Amino acid sequence: MSNATPPSFAQLRRTPWVKWLVAVVAAITLLALLVIFFPWDVLRGPLNRYVSERTGRHFEITRKLDVKLGRTTRVFADGLEFANPAWAQDRNLVTAESAELDIELSALFHRRIEIARIALRKPVLGLQIEPDGRRTWALGRDEGDPQNIPHIGLLVVDNGSAHFVASEHGADILTEFAIDTAASAAAHPMPMTFKSKGTWCKEPFTAQGRTGSVLTINSASREPFPLEVSAASGTTAMQANGAVASLATFDGADLSFNLRGQDLSTLYKLLGVVLPATPRYALRGHLLRQGDVWHARGLNGKLGNSDLVGELDFDRSKDVPHLAGRLHSQSLDFDDLAPLVGLPEQPRSAAAMPAVAPGGKVEKVVHDKGHKVLPTAQLDLARLKAMTAEVDYSAARVVNARGLPLERMSLRVVMADGFLRLGPMKLGVASGSLAGSIIINGNTNPALAEAHLDARALELNKLFPRLKITQASFGKLHGDIDLKGRGNSVATMLGTSSGSVSMLMGRGEISNLLMEFAGLDGGEIIKFLIRGDKNVVLRCGAASFDVKDGLMTSRAFVLDTEDTIIYGSGGISLARESLDLTLRPYPKDMSILSLRSPLTLSGTFDAPKAGVDKGALAQRAGFALALGALNPLLALASTVETGPGKDANCRTVLRDAASTDMQAKVAIMAQEGADANNGAAAPADQRKPTFWQRIFGAGKPAAAAAATR
Repeated sequence: MSNATPPSFAQLRRTPWVKWLVAVVAAITLLALLVIFFPWDVLRGPLNRYVSERTGRHFEITRKLDVKLGRTTRVFADGLEFANPAWAQDRNLVTAESAELDIELSALFHRRIEIARIALRKPVLGLQIEPDGRRTWALGRDEGDPQNIPHIGLLVVDNGSAHFVASEHGADILTEFAIDTAASAAAHPMPMTFKSKGTWCKEPFTAQGRTGSVLTINSASREPFPLEVSAASGTTAMQANGAVASLATFDGADLSFNLRGQDLSTLYKLLGVVLPATPRYALRGHLLRQGDVWHARGLNGKLGNSDLVGELDFDRSKDVPHLAGRLHSQSLDFDDLAPLVGLPEQPRSAAAMPAVAPGGKVEKVVHDKGHKVLPTAQLDLARLKAMTAEVDYSAARVVNARGLPLERMSLRVVMADGFLRLGPMKLGVASGSLAGSIIINGNTNPALAEAHLDARALELNKLFPRLKITQASFGKLHGDIDLKGRGNSVATMLGTSSGSVSMLMGRGEISNLLMEFAGLDGGEIIKFLIRGDKNVVLRCGAASFDVKDGLMTSRAFVLDTEDTIIYGSGGISLARESLDLTLRPYPKDMSILSLRSPLTLSGTFDAPKAGVDKGALAQRAGFALALGALNPLLALASTVETGPGKDANCRTVLRDAASTDMQAKVAIMAQEGADANNGAAAPADQRKPTFWQRIFGAGKPAAAAAATR
């Protein structure tokens, strides 16, 4: 066993490293005592001068300063004033009865200003941002330098106000907020109420709602704070409730919303989302934000009298935002399409729901004979470049189509790099389809437009549902439209367009009464009016136009039935919206009381006029009157139609009328439209009886002919 005794304290005191340890402990103890009991308020004056000098604006802690040092240093200021830059509208950035800031010291060594929490008592805030990036809350002489913008985690406030100005967005909003003491006492999750008033996008703006007293500004990792808001800007109103994780970016937003307004296209000015013009609307759904992507789920509502459901995603992560989604209408009211093509909201659409703001009245359309039919609303070329889009839309049923045979529709809207493409597009028309695409190039001014549409199997009796005389007719119409034009409206695009328009029809049936009216065959008309109408076989039909600079000039125009063949010529001006067509009927059988004369289609799209060629009719009527002066039977003889019409060669007609893109269809069309003899006249024993044979019997054509001599 060792007999060594431990060293005494006196001996340890003589050891060098112990001396150093005692000195360090004493220094730390002294420093701690200084930190704890240091009169920080003596630094208030130097601190006020230092901050004012570094920021270039007045800063003052007016009553008392206290500091608690640590990794996160807490600074308490009793009475605070911090001025705004000279260019700002409000004198001060903030005034408050007191302020408490939790500052991350380590971030200061990296030239970052990180404030984990700010608690303000009775604050008055003056917040302003300029188009060049300057912000009043930048804490340095360079208000546009991102390094001078503090990163704030939480904001705790009670009663106060905030004035926000952003000239680039047309925003000037004053918000007043207060703690509802009764709600706070009851541990209400949203004890703070707020009211806002001013302008947003230069439109009147109001808002009110409730939220928590602790607001998350940038710290998305913290619990989202609850929010209820009801806001209105111009003719748009929204109610929303849910939670938001970050007030600065709205990241983590999880909100149920109700949105209504006068026109969806106004959301571009409010939110930067390019949407089509619509009648007044009401939509509800669920809104989520994940990073830079907004998700609208469970969309359900109405546009005028049309229902709408679906979902949309709006991605702002790239330089150009992107919109994608699917929308569907079970029933699309045709009146609700009026704003889309530049026409005023229709009264039926307006009556479907009340206006959001006073003055949301339906524009009264004054109708006159010179009224333009083609839409003249100007295309906003800037919006074509404001974002990209891929949205699919479909309507199971189209109602109230005003006599148009539109039954259903589906299309994809694609917008990218200044181009707008509507297609693939498929419209259900007259139990057939009209498919294709429309492309608009907005990179030039005026814009370039192309339309490529293919009509398949349109049923004749459904093309004109309001004309009783065609309801018993049947047959299938095919065609295509290929046009290119330049302009910033539908009217100018069509008015400058070039290309071709072709419509072909195979075998079918058409009203005989209609054909006899076309031929002005009085004898046949009287007979059918007495006995009733019946159909006549339609062998084939074709109408094709060459289009150049908005003028449609007929290349082929033939309608061939067993009774009559009609040839047409003339043109249609898309620029002047006028008609100049002449139809010449040639009956194939003999008839009396016929005043056959060319038919004319003239006037404008808005006020078309149909009639006979008065000169030709007057000439034939005058000839009949002249003969009648000599002998009444001669006047009757002058109205006898000898039936000069001959069957058309339908295969040739269809081939000549078809555009280049339709040549592949000619064989099918010819099979539908041509008879077994491929256009040749039928043998004598198979020909349809002539008028005289039906009246006098098959064996008396010679006697009948003699009676007319």
